[in-house]
Amino acid sequence: METKILYKANIGRTKFREAWDLQKRLVDLRSDGKIPDILLLTEHDPVITMGRGTSKSNLLVSPASLRERSVDLFEIERGGDITFHGPGQLVAYPIIDLNSRGRDLHKYLRDLEGVIIDTLGEFGLEAGIRKGLTGVWVGDHKLAAIGVAVSRWITYHGLALNVNTDMDNFKLINPCGITEYPVGSIRQMLGKEKDLNMVADTLADNFARLFEYEMENVDDINSVIPENATI
Repeated sequence: METKILYKANIGRTKFREAWDLQKRLVDLRSDGKIPDILLLTEHDPVITMGRGTSKSNLLVSPASLRERSVDLFEIERGGDITFHGPGQLVAYPIIDLNSRGRDLHKYLRDLEGVIIDTLGEFGLEAGIRKGLTGVWVGDHKLAAIGVAVSRWITYHGLALNVNTDMDNFKLINPCGITEYPVGSIRQMLGKEKDLNMVADTLADNFARLFEYEMENVDDINSVIPENATI
């Protein structure tokens, strides 16, 4: 496969709505060929998102209770069930063109799992997958959730890896609709915190290697947007 450029943009801590709007704008620009493939890395303010496959019963508290806790709630177009995003969690949103990769969404999901497994392996954690369940596990604990959307074969949404996340937030939901297995974090597994930006860099390196990209860092996401297509 021809080596392609991947722009890596760590946009810091964001509100989910801001990152969601940014993704959709980038999808349009990528579809029009105005920008290259991009890997967005972020950490969200507390939010619960409900994908297309969500059963409303998996939200265990009322919307009013979430507002009292300053936790946002969104129903969104990605696949999968309900999940939580918040401080201490690494979220990666690949905006990439699958038209040149065989339009194989199943392989894309498996490759995302491979990126996470390799990343956890670099921190001494033996991770794997469970048959019939998307995501990545260490033992019985699910450390990473995956939920994607595709528009004109341009990907958006992506993956969330619990690094230093407060696990109590997951008591608000049945994460991904799964009740028989707990969620976990790198901090739980190792007994110590890991720097979120360092984990983000490690994951980005593994993403670029597995997807065969030459990666370039972008300090300001707006710098790659054409002047006549500002965000």
